[in-house]
Amino acid sequence: MEKIKNIVLDYGNVIFMIDFVQLKDAFTQLGIRNVDAIFGHHGQSALFDNFDKGKIDSTQFRDGIREIAENPALTDDQIDAAWNSLLIGVPQGNHEILVRLKDRYRTFLLSNNNAIHYAYCMQDIHKKYGVADNEGFFEKTYYSHLVGMRKPDAEIFELLMKEQQLDPNETLFIDDSPQHLETAKQLGWHTALCTKEKPLNILLDEFGLL
Repeated sequence: MEKIKNIVLDYGNVIFMIDFVQLKDAFTQLGIRNVDAIFGHHGQSALFDNFDKGKIDSTQFRDGIREIAENPALTDDQIDAAWNSLLIGVPQGNHEILVRLKDRYRTFLLSNNNAIHYAYCMQDIHKKYGVADNEGFFEKTYYSHLVGMRKPDAEIFELLMKEQQLDPNETLFIDDSPQHLETAKQLGWHTALCTKEKPLNILLDEFGLL
């Protein structure tokens, strides 16, 4: 991929590993039925969309969880622990990969995130790696809850592309969600699906970008 000059990376399951099974178990223990119907890899209910877009704050989100669970006695700590249960962490070596990429390309983070997960992730990487946040690894970060839009909606891709004056033909987007990659493809970006079998380092090596 000689023409690639810009690399846009998702966060969850690309850089910071997550586990939807753990979340399903934790939500079930809170009393939430049909977890897959309200939250999952391929779609989610309005409560989670609105939280990702910053349209509601953490207090409103927790109240929404209490309503779904039909249990007003759930504490903030119980809800936060369950919600954060899917967050595993950054594997050794991923931050070093980001540093190498930033030296060679224009790199950006494009993440569906929310206030509770963001706080947990930043605390986790600070505790484990001594870094305050992700800002040093990228030219700029785009978090859904801070910009008011989320993937797979085209507007968040268009925002990044317009602000950074990116040529889509020179841009590679790496994500673990096929529906997010589809939007990028429609906008003319190159795309790569990150999986357990093909994690970030292997993908980049296959593309000859490391």
